[in-house]
Amino acid sequence: MILNTGGRTDTVQYYADWLLRRFQEGYVLSRNPLFPNKVTRYELTPEQVDCVVFCSKNYAPILPRLHEITDRFPTYFYYTITAYGRDIEPGVPSLETSMETLLQLSRQVGRQRLAWRYDPVLLTETYTIQRHLDTFARMAETLTPYVDRCIFSFVERYKKLETNMPELLPLTPEDREALAQGLGAIAQEKGLLLQTCGTNGDYTRYGIHPSGCMTLDILGRANGLTFKPLKHKGMRQGCHCMESRDLGAYDTCLNGCKYCYANKTPQKARENYRYHDPASPLLLGHLRPGDSITQGAQKSFLAKKALPGQLSL
Repeated sequence: MILNTGGRTDTVQYYADWLLRRFQEGYVLSRNPLFPNKVTRYELTPEQVDCVVFCSKNYAPILPRLHEITDRFPTYFYYTITAYGRDIEPGVPSLETSMETLLQLSRQVGRQRLAWRYDPVLLTETYTIQRHLDTFARMAETLTPYVDRCIFSFVERYKKLETNMPELLPLTPEDREALAQGLGAIAQEKGLLLQTCGTNGDYTRYGIHPSGCMTLDILGRANGLTFKPLKHKGMRQGCHCMESRDLGAYDTCLNGCKYCYANKTPQKARENYRYHDPASPLLLGHLRPGDSITQGAQKSFLAKKALPGQLSL
């Protein structure tokens, strides 16, 4: 299976010690967000996990010990760095600090295992189309030699954004075209592979690739692995990624991003953080009376298992 460590929360930034302990002990428990009494157990061994996928806005907390995972598992990393400041992403390091950390990560794991995410793209009175293009160009100049690709998406107007981010402006079709055209031109100039995520829009005329951002082809080429030719069902409408299993929990990310889909409110995440125990197999709290534990299905997608020592950078 593909293990996703960062789809529901920024595990790397706020729960790195817990994550590393889970890999040391060889298993993790994940509570079903829809049916809280249902808990799934996943084995965290090279025999049961085809690839470990990370997604974070700050890899600094885990860098000194990241080798404990990369030495044992195929991996791929998504690093989200946007144009926004603390007015929208209060818990995220500055743009300059984030780019420097990305460079450190790239030197450690190899550029072919690292994608830069510039998303979600949204508009406010402060963050205009021109500001996006100017910032993206400056970032692309620095980051292109250190990443496999760049992925962007347009913000989804979740109902809760009406409360959490009232300053958000509508993205018109003309806005999307202008942004895609500008981002595509910059990417082509810098020699950066640019692709969309979670959209059915076609921007190939601007040199933007439409393929999924977490596909078996991407993960396989990054790690020298051959996967079966399986259909990618995606995680939601417009998504063309391979299915994965997430070990995190919603309402636990402390970044406080106003556009966040995984938190109801920043306050809810801060309240939940009090229940985190780095020694627990669950991200939040412990097993409770009445919990039902099921062994998760961990079917391999590999066409052929790699032998020890065959992981290549």
